[in-house]
Parts: sequence; structure tokens; C-alpha cells
Amino acid sequence: MFIFTAFQTCGNIAQTVITNLNNTDFHGSGYTSMAIIYGVFSASNLISPSVVAIAGPQRSMFFSGIFYSIYIAVFIEPLTWSFYTASVFLGIAAAILWTAQGNCLTVNSNENTIGRNSGIFWALLQFRGLITFLHLKVVIKPAKRSLENDRRTVFIALTVISLVGTVLFFLIRNPQESSAEEGEISGSADNLVEPMADQSKMTRAADAFKSAIKLCSTKEILLLSVTTAYTGLELTFFSGVYGTCIGAVNKFGVEEKSLIGLSGIFTGIGEILGGGIFGLLSKSNRFGRNPVVMLGIVVHFIAFYLIFYNIPNDAPIASIYGTDSIAYMEPSKEVAIFCSFLLGLGDSCFNTQLLSILGYLYAEDSAPAFAIFKFIQSVCAAIAFFYSNYLLLQWQLLIMTVVGFFGTISFFTAEWEAPAFVAKNNDYSSI
Repeated sequence: MFIFTAFQTCGNIAQTVITNLNNTDFHGSGYTSMAIIYGVFSASNLISPSVVAIAGPQRSMFFSGIFYSIYIAVFIEPLTWSFYTASVFLGIAAAILWTAQGNCLTVNSNENTIGRNSGIFWALLQFRGLITFLHLKVVIKPAKRSLENDRRTVFIALTVISLVGTVLFFLIRNPQESSAEEGEISGSADNLVEPMADQSKMTRAADAFKSAIKLCSTKEILLLSVTTAYTGLELTFFSGVYGTCIGAVNKFGVEEKSLIGLSGIFTGIGEILGGGIFGLLSKSNRFGRNPVVMLGIVVHFIAFYLIFYNIPNDAPIASIYGTDSIAYMEPSKEVAIFCSFLLGLGDSCFNTQLLSILGYLYAEDSAPAFAIFKFIQSVCAAIAFFYSNYLLLQWQLLIMTVVGFFGTISFFTAEWEAPAFVAKNNDYSSI
């Protein structure tokens, strides 16, 4: 929550700061930076399981947090080369952070608590969106003209917030690491313990990479990949495209731009509410994960239908002057904001249950599974960002509807077969 509050606030004001800086010796681009981050992030998911296997989830999260803080700190005294270099390292750190978080969540959970813990994790993470948009609306926006003068103060504060979150990783317990340390202590009389420990780490790293490659072709991962792909597409839509659509509708009047911030706030409320509720409902795991995913797709289909009727088709690709077109009803601010809430609520349904089922299926080897999850999600998000520049709103909604339908069916299949998969793995491990 702390790290991503700082990072998301940085991302929202970065382009404004960069525009002012480009009048000086600095010649960077926020869009180029994001392209570098997403590209490196996607590729780095292939090596992140090996890094987590060597360093452990706690150290991996800590050092990843350091690089998030460095990226934010670059804006205190920005240089073009340092800005792009930090973008590269941030892409690597992001892949390691998400893989380590999934691994840490799994090793601190069991079959009965993984759903609850996934919900709590997701709700806390989504608080960062609510805090960010409130910060932008109340603090940053009124002082936008003086943002350049206060740039150092703003980014020093954001760097400190990110570092606070990084330090908090040390308070997270790591059962696997504790067991490993006890094993090393009990065998300290043997002179070969330290070389064997190093060899063991390298073996774990190699095994983690091999596991990630093998998992890509397994039935369970292939089924969940369709669901994961959908989360990447709808992530792009609600985090980038939908806000642009709202801001482009001239019929909303002078409030059209301020509605973007309000839309972000209600998306965050939906995410937090969903994560909290589904975390509590997962305590007993009585009804399984399928009802939550079913709720998520129904909520999203309702949102897509209302958006289709409320927002003009040319809104995603409208010019800087916006669009005067009307869809199938007079554009309604209330409906637009309600759809933001539904998009956030539906997203939390899918992500909490994906985190839960991955932790359940791959309790003994979670890092490669979460790395594949983030790889597929980030690649699909990048694809969606690309086609969003060219496709009308109706076609973007149609793509998400089709992929969402098949993603839901594939998740149902994976959930139904999950107990048999886990039982088979337990039989092998006992042998």
C-alpha cells in the first residue's frame, strides 16, 4: 500500500513534471518510460522465480522496494539517462516483487486461509488507489501551477513513503526461511554446510526456472491463463481507457476532467470492498471460488452494457477537443461513476480468486506460478494498451466480453479439477 501509493502518485504527476522539465536539459518521456517498464517487466517474469528462490521472498520484496524508491527519487533531480536507467531496473524489480509477494502469501497461508489472506492482501493493496486519487484531487491538482516549484518537496515525500513500505517488509514472517536457518544451525559442525547451502540455492534457482517453463504447458496453467489474460485486458480498460473516455465526453460539461479523479476513487472503493468482503467469505471456503468469479463476470457484463449505452463509441480515440457524440442515452455522470465502481468490484473478484487458487494449487512451488500469472497479465495489458489507440469503444467492450466469458469457463474447470490435482501432487510428494 505504501509503495504503490507513492509510485502511482508519481506516475500520475510525472508527465506534467516532465513537460515542464523538457524546457531544460532534460529530454525524457513518461510514455517511453512506461513502455520500457512494461517490456522489461514482461521479460523479467522468466527469471524472477530463480531470484526469489535464491534470495527468499522477504529479501526479494525489500530490494525490489528499494528500486521503486530509486525510480521515484530520480524526479528530485532528474537526468535523462538516470530516468531511463531507473525505468529498466524498475521493470526487473516489479517482476521480482509480484512473484515474491505471491510466494510470501502462499508460504504464510494454508488451504483454509489462502482465500482470506488473498482478500486482505488485495484490499490493502487497493487502498493505494483511493489514497492516490484523494491526494491528487485535494493536494496536487489545486497546486498544479506551483508543482514545478515544489517538485523536490513532493518527490522527497513520495520517496520517503515508498521507503517506509520497503522497510515494513522486514516485519513479514517467512516460515521457509526460518526452517532453513534452523537446519543450517543444527548442521553447523559440518565444514561443508556453507558450500552445500550455496549449492542448494543455485539448485533451487535452476529448479525454479525449469518449473516455470514446465508449468507453462500444464493443463491447470493453460486453463487459468485465459482468466489471467482477461484480467490484463480489463486492467488496461479501467486503469487507462475508461478514464480517457469519461474525460472526452463534452456532454459532461465543465466537470468532465474532474470526473476522471472521481472515477478512480470509486474504482478503488469497489476494489477495497470486494477484497474485504471476499476475504471474509473465504474463511470457511464453503462455496468455493466459482461463485465469486461468477459474480465478477456478471458485474463486469452489467458495467460493459451500461458503458456501451452511456459513453460514445469514439470516446477512446477522440481528439484533444473531446467528442460531442451521444451513445444510446444522454450521457449520465452518475451512471459513469457507478460503472467505475462495478469495474473495480469485478476486478477484485477475479484477482482475489486467481491469487487464492494459485496459492492452493502450487503451495509447494508458488513462485513460478505467480511469475507466469504476472507475465501473461502484463503482456495482455500491453496488447490492450496498443489496440486501445485504434479501436472504437464497442469493439474493445466486445473483446473483453468474449475473453471474459471463456476466462470464466476456464476458471470453473480449473476450480472443479483443483482437489484432484492437489491430491495427485500430495501422493507424488509422499513417495
